[in-house]
Amino acid sequence: MTIPAFQELMLPLLQFADDGLEHTPRETVEQLAKEFSLNEEERREMLPSGRQATFDNRVAWAKAHMKMAGLLSSPKRGVFKITDRGAQIVAQAPPRIDLKFLKQFPEYEEARTKKKETDDLSDELEEKTGRTPEESMEAAYKRINNDLENELLQTIKSCSPGFFERLVVELIVKMGYGGSRQDAGRAVGKTADGGIDGVIKEDKLGLDNVYIQAKRWENPVSRPEIQKFAGALQGHRARKGIFITTSSFTNGAREYVDGIDSKIVLIDGDELSELMIDFDVGVSAVASYNVKKIDLDYFTEDL
Repeated sequence: MTIPAFQELMLPLLQFADDGLEHTPRETVEQLAKEFSLNEEERREMLPSGRQATFDNRVAWAKAHMKMAGLLSSPKRGVFKITDRGAQIVAQAPPRIDLKFLKQFPEYEEARTKKKETDDLSDELEEKTGRTPEESMEAAYKRINNDLENELLQTIKSCSPGFFERLVVELIVKMGYGGSRQDAGRAVGKTADGGIDGVIKEDKLGLDNVYIQAKRWENPVSRPEIQKFAGALQGHRARKGIFITTSSFTNGAREYVDGIDSKIVLIDGDELSELMIDFDVGVSAVASYNVKKIDLDYFTEDL
């Protein structure tokens, strides 16, 4: 089954807490995962940022909204329990608890109305889509990055071969390879030797070399091109290579790489633009938003 939206978790979460005991977030996540029969793949699914499991995030937001409504409380750090109001709601056996249901409680309405008017659309999206704020924000971030990746790739394809060569050098150095930028600049684009465009150091000490092939192409790179590159590596008794293209690789090319002893990394146009964004090559930051949470350790008194 699919991972339930955070509003779908509210009633089961409150029912779980109806024993009146204190519960930790971890045991709550485990219990709800069993109740919804989530498999390991669904349990491991992460938010786009990769910093938190999607299901864990949704459980946390379901709990946060019900705490605002006075259905749950946190008697001490790291645990929560049901309140008298929460127990009364469970006794009424409502078919569903969601954001609209919680609006009947003055404390909840007060907490929500304290938000700025610009948050109205966000509230509406939470109710309609079931996304948590993090999910909505990260989905928007992913869309922006996808658009940027497409724009980057089209810009790269319009550049000269010489500029593409310098771009590859810049990216490789930013990723921690190639020694100094000057060293990498001297190495890449200077060999023109049987399918090899350049040789760079694997690290600043030059303990091993990595051979480079860079193609600013429109058509997919097929198996024969990769075989030619692999043969060139063998001619230099080399085991490591990077093949970069602005286009893509055929299935045959990728299958060939998987079946040989040499370690050849294939970077297609999409991956190239992703790496450029990750390592700030050809892009600049427009805005930055720091998402913060309460530091519970700060409010814990020494006993």
